[in-house]
Amino acid sequence: MTSLPDELWSRILEVGVQSRGFTYKDLCCLSISCRRLQRLSDDDSLWSHLLSSDFPLDSSSASSLITAKALYKLRFAKDREKKIAAQRRALLRKESQIAEHTRKLQELETRLEEEQSKMRATLSELSNLRKVREASVALNVWQPEVVRGRHKELVEQSVVPVEFRVHALEMEFRVCKQQILGMEKTYNDEKRRLYRANEELSTMKYHPFHNFETISSGHGHHGESPGIIRTKKLKRCSKY
Repeated sequence: MTSLPDELWSRILEVGVQSRGFTYKDLCCLSISCRRLQRLSDDDSLWSHLLSSDFPLDSSSASSLITAKALYKLRFAKDREKKIAAQRRALLRKESQIAEHTRKLQELETRLEEEQSKMRATLSELSNLRKVREASVALNVWQPEVVRGRHKELVEQSVVPVEFRVHALEMEFRVCKQQILGMEKTYNDEKRRLYRANEELSTMKYHPFHNFETISSGHGHHGESPGIIRTKKLKRCSKY
């Protein structure tokens, strides 16, 4: 290292910065390695190039009273504050989505329970009416008087036409069944959305300054989240 002149080291740093091979982190690491590189890496032209490439909108307002490195520090701190604020807003939006998914799941659970209770009541009444229908048929068949009396009592307790009511209850049962199937599908879809949102929230907390604009739209095939796809890829690779 000592055999190379300063001009050559300056050229190496210049080419590295201009080709974007060197970042501000690389220059900072070089500056603490030795006094010579600290002096060379503090060159104003290097930091001016980094300033214009990393903060192109703010570099036009650079002041001549402050060095490019110091100005880069100010721009970097300002940009970091913006990213932190954006991250907080993104977390709040994601937590709001999770709360909304949770609320919808609770509503669907309540509706499912009500519909299932309604279907059970319909089945119970339908079963009783079928017994009445069987009893009315059995009255026309010879049988012991005790059994005949029970059948007659069942028929007399029915205050509506049996066939009409049975048909109505069968239709109601089919409607309840369709409603339950539809709500179960909606419930499972909402549950997958909640799981995906929780996974995205944990990823956002783990990578605080990552760009999450495409996470909500780019889930891969059939709405799968990136974490699930990565797990499937790892399992697939482990087979070979």
